[in-house]
Amino acid sequence: MKKIIISTVLILILIIAGYFTFVYYVSYSEGYRAGKLVKFTYRGVVFKTWEGELSQGVSDAQRFEFSVEKKEKEVIQQLKDLQGKLVKLTYKERFATFPWLGDAKYFVTKVEKPLE
Repeated sequence: MKKIIISTVLILILIIAGYFTFVYYVSYSEGYRAGKLVKFTYRGVVFKTWEGELSQGVSDAQRFEFSVEKKEKEVIQQLKDLQGKLVKLTYKERFATFPWLGDAKYFVTKVEKPLE
């Protein structure tokens, strides 16, 4: 009986660890978005995360919401400096996210200011 309980617990731990590893390291897609950076904030109650919004047109339907991981210090500073300007973002999309990483499934990894 004791062996069955220990085996079950170990299997559950491996499944949970595998899920977290998969969600964190495997990206669903990678791509680029361009538009006007309309919002970039550091928000949250328990977990503070960097969240942004890119306007890709005139209507609210063309908004791209994204997160930036705290380790991306250069990207965070660039987004702060380019608030309200046209930008090109390189991002990766995850299958899911964790509360301590951000609200969106899209994570920006690079920022460029396009030629105007």
